[in-house]
This record gives sequence, structure tokens and C-alpha cells, in this order.
Amino acid sequence: MALTLGCLATPLMAQSQDTGERGRDGRLEMIYWQAPSTLNPYLSSGAKDTEAASIVLEPLARHDATGAMVPWLATEIPTLDNGGVSEDLTRITWTLREGITWSDGSAFTAEDVAFTWRYCTAPGTGCAQADMFDDVAEVTAADARTVEIRFSTPKPYPYQPFVGAQTPILQAAQFAECLGPEAAGCSAQNFAPIGTGPYRVAEFRSNDTVLFEANPAYRDPAKPAFAEISLKGGGTPTEAARAVLEAGAFDYAWNLQLPPDLLSAMAAAGHGTPVVAFGAVVERLVVNFSDPDPALGEARATFLQQHPILSDRLVREALSLAIDRAALVDLGYGDTGRVTCNILPPPMISAQDPAAPCPAQDLDAARARLDEAGWTDSDGDGIRDKDGTPLRLLFQTTTNAVRQDFQMALKHWWGEIGIDTELRHIDASVFFGGDTGSPDTMQKFFADIQMYAASFTGTDPEAYLAGWTCSSIPRP
Repeated sequence: MALTLGCLATPLMAQSQDTGERGRDGRLEMIYWQAPSTLNPYLSSGAKDTEAASIVLEPLARHDATGAMVPWLATEIPTLDNGGVSEDLTRITWTLREGITWSDGSAFTAEDVAFTWRYCTAPGTGCAQADMFDDVAEVTAADARTVEIRFSTPKPYPYQPFVGAQTPILQAAQFAECLGPEAAGCSAQNFAPIGTGPYRVAEFRSNDTVLFEANPAYRDPAKPAFAEISLKGGGTPTEAARAVLEAGAFDYAWNLQLPPDLLSAMAAAGHGTPVVAFGAVVERLVVNFSDPDPALGEARATFLQQHPILSDRLVREALSLAIDRAALVDLGYGDTGRVTCNILPPPMISAQDPAAPCPAQDLDAARARLDEAGWTDSDGDGIRDKDGTPLRLLFQTTTNAVRQDFQMALKHWWGEIGIDTELRHIDASVFFGGDTGSPDTMQKFFADIQMYAASFTGTDPEAYLAGWTCSSIPRP
């Protein structure tokens, strides 16, 4: 269950000059308050890692700013008309561009593409992008420049694998010993992948700083514009914004979840300009249907144990009815946010009516739901209880000013209907990270409710919606 808000990512950026020479603009200083923890997007679902890796690792195709699919490492987009997609929709054939090399000078071939599929789907890898390869039966290299993908069922939209930054191509030679359970332990490969992109990794300090340098083997001699990129990670959105807007110490900051009035005040210093665009990023509350009690051991937060409170639909409805979504938008985003209860908000594809209103805040109706569910305040302490168990929830999110404001508002509203809420916030680099040993990641979900923002890339939401299918239910 997700209780949603539409929102924006807000970057801050400077300007450069184009003289047509590689490295002409010197060094770019970037700050991401969510620090990259890996440069292997197959081992992390976090945008901070995927975006950092995207200037090193490349896919066969990607989407431009208008949403149109454009070939990247491939010569063209395969279609029914050009023969690249079979009539029965079970095969797609990609032709690779000629002369592409890895940053180490070796040739990029179709075998690298086939290997990448084997890498993600190998048992024990824990591939974060496995949903992108749903229904893929086989990926083969017909020759050095031809990749054939065979599906186990007709695919009207066969463009999930190897399209976009989530599924770039890995170098088979570098990752050959990193299949299955070995994947997470390949630190040298995961922190410094060899790529075909405009940059290569010069230095990687996990959850801190990544230094990129221009790839001398890159196919376009006029690119990249910057000789070096320093990507500093960590801190908070406020610190990142100040570093660009007030101090002028960095050239670009990303995903600045700040109150609109604060962002405007910082911009008045004249060192940078906020740039925003409404998109499909949705701030959501995710309700845990499984029990996160640590006493359960391996069964914790898995399908083996239903949540003792939130498995009741009436309780979930009460939580939703207590929320004033419009107030949250005003509090955290102002004109840059919109209320939505659609996990695929307009103008994106949706099975729901994009104009359908969200439930209005109705505290009396919320209280009635809890009464019906058998939760009453038997001892008069203001907290409802049932069979001796108080109605208490642990609510976690990342550390930033807007989300902490949201947490306080939600705690207040839920307190009005008799729910006691414990608030927890976690460093974003950890929360969105891919460390399988950390108990604090969004994937582990060792809480009752968690809040974060996410969206899907491209124009088809199939892989994004796979997160709500039975196969995605956490298992021991």
C-alpha cells in the first residue's frame, strides 16, 4: 500500500562554454547528498548509484528528454517494421555500433551483452534489476555485433533489457569471476567498472567521493566537455544547496528536497539557479504487510509472518484518512508538488483515472475505522490498544528537512486518532544503498512504515510495477 504525493527532484546548475575540444571545461564539482555506495547498478536500486554509474556504463538504448527512445550502443531501435522484432513478438535483435571500445581499449562485443544477462540472472547474485529481465529466456551473441534476445512469451514491449541506465552493459572480461554469490564481494569491479561511457573511474571512496576522468578511448573526440568530475556525496539537502547557492563551492547539486521559501532565499545569493520540472517522481508511504520484529530472525519482514497490526485493511484505511495530503505538499514542495493517489501519476500511463481525487482528511472516519477493527483506548492514555497490545508503529525515512517535517506532521495526525508513532531517520546513502549486510536499507524494511520517492524510467512501467507482484514479496 502506498499513500502518495507527487513531487520533483530539484537540481542546481551552472553554465559552460563549447569550444569543441575534449575536456575543454576543466573540472566539474558536483554534490549529491545521497552518496554513491557502488557503481554497479545491478547491485543497487538507488538512483544515486545508477546515476553515478551512468557516465561510465552505457546501455544499448536510452530515452531522451522528450521520452523518445534513441539508440546508444546500438545502431538503431529494433522494430517490427525494420525486422528487428519478430512477428510473434518473442525475439528482438540488436545490432551494435561499429568500433566501440571499452575504456581499457578492448573491443565491445555482443558477448558482453549476453554476459550481462547471465550476470544479473545467475542464482545468488541478488540482482537489483532482475525485474528488467522478466520473461527473458535467452540472450545470445549471433556474431560480434549482433545480440538476440528470446522471450518465453510474446512481449508487446520488448525494450526493458539493456534500455536505460538501470541495465547497462558490463565488461565480460572484468566481471567473469563475479557471478552468483561472488558478485557482492567483487569490490574492485563494483567500485571501478570498466565502461564505454565518456568517463572512467579515477578514484572511488564509498559513501564519500567519486573522481571521474575523461575516457581517452571515448568514441566522440569532442566529448566529454569536462576533463574531470568530482562527485561529493553525503550530508543533507540543505548542506548541498548551501554549497552551491550560498558558498559557490560546487557547480551542481541534485535532488534538493527543501521548503520552497528556503530554496528561494538561498538562490538570492546569486551563485546558482534552481531548475525544476514536474515529473513522475512520487513521494510515498509504504506499509509493511510483514512483521519486522527482530525476534523472528530469518523470518523477519518476510512473507512467513503477517504484520500483527497493518495486515488489517481497516487500520491501513485509518492511516490514510488521517492524512492531509494538500497540507504536506504545501509544507514540503509548494508549487513544485501536486497531490496524487496514483502510483503512476499523470501524464504517465495509468489504469486509474488521473483526475480521481485522493481521500480528504477525515479524522472522525479514521477513528471509526479503528473502532471497527477493535482498537480502543482502554486505559485512557491516548493510545489505542487491543488484547493488551498498544497501537504503536515505527516510521522510517531518510534524513532531510522536508521528510522530517512530513514525519512530524504524520505523527501528529496519527496521534489524533490514537496511534503512537516512533520516528526514525537514516542517512540516505545507507537507506538507498546496496549493502546486503546493513539492517537499515529500504530493501530490508525493518520498520512498520517507510517513506521515500521513486519513479520509473522510460515510457513503459512494466518493470516498475513488478515491485507490486507476488514474486517481489520478501523471502528469508
